[in-house]
Amino acid sequence: MKRRALLFFASAGALFFAAFLLNVWVGSAGLSVSEVFSALLGGGTGAAHDIVWVIRLPRLLTAAMLGGALGVSGYLLQTYFRNPIASPFVLGVSSGAKCALAIAMVWAAAGGVALGGALSVLAAFAGALAVTALIVLFASRVRGAATLLVIGVMIGYVCSAVTDLCITFAKEEAIVNLTNWSLGSFAGSDWGDVLVIACFVFPCLAAGLLLAKPIGAFRLGEEYAASMGANVRLCRIALLLLSGLLSAVVVAFAGPVGFVGIAVPHVCKSCLSTSRPALVLPASFLAGADFCLLCDLIARTVVSPAELSVGTVTAIFGAPFVIALLLGRKGT
Repeated sequence: MKRRALLFFASAGALFFAAFLLNVWVGSAGLSVSEVFSALLGGGTGAAHDIVWVIRLPRLLTAAMLGGALGVSGYLLQTYFRNPIASPFVLGVSSGAKCALAIAMVWAAAGGVALGGALSVLAAFAGALAVTALIVLFASRVRGAATLLVIGVMIGYVCSAVTDLCITFAKEEAIVNLTNWSLGSFAGSDWGDVLVIACFVFPCLAAGLLLAKPIGAFRLGEEYAASMGANVRLCRIALLLLSGLLSAVVVAFAGPVGFVGIAVPHVCKSCLSTSRPALVLPASFLAGADFCLLCDLIARTVVSPAELSVGTVTAIFGAPFVIALLLGRKGT
């Protein structure tokens, strides 16, 4: 297993490095390889330096961190519900965060108040936790994973309907921001956003790794976890809070980005042949970063100079995976 893990992390690390360079180099404004490396090293012309440091680097770092957050959040929710189909997007958690943030954005625009990054995260976090609480309530009443999945989808539809109402009655200056944000995109990120995202994402990842042992015991069943001395209640709270906060950060800065939370943890567990949190958590973060960097590269370049929403690209690659996963499950 150690050899398999080393191979996985080496491959994922190499892919990250390649995706990083491609995202810096490729874009609507053509830059040569020498200009890119010169700008990265602090030199280069003013235009090349600004393109790399002001536009492309903040965007790719945002995509990497939020992609990693989606991978980790998906794994935590799958562990909580013991269901490989669970994810923030499918269970309606992302839609709840989107709904709460849309309401906060409309309210702020009506009062002439600027909604900062941290306040956006808190608003989205409240919505994510509200939907998560509903899902937990329904999970205690239904047995089938498919039924829970349908309930999550329905909650997501309700939240999306409320979001659409917010867009309909929003002020004109807020409509453009709400519409573009609701499609999902890493565009427009700056170094301030990168700092705020890092302040939320990396502490959540560190907390998950610190709790890896009790979470691993919880994954095998609550009775087993209790017999191993793990605090089951603490595990439940930690899984919900960490997954909810990570989902909220993604929605606050990129809008709803789907399917990453399902596909990435499942691929990591298959490649590593284990579900141990100490391995799968960092693997999900790295693989999620790789996936979103590649999807954002496609979104920026395939119809350049126009852009696709990153949610569209992740759906194209992620939806067939979810269908295959559903078809492969029996008795749900």
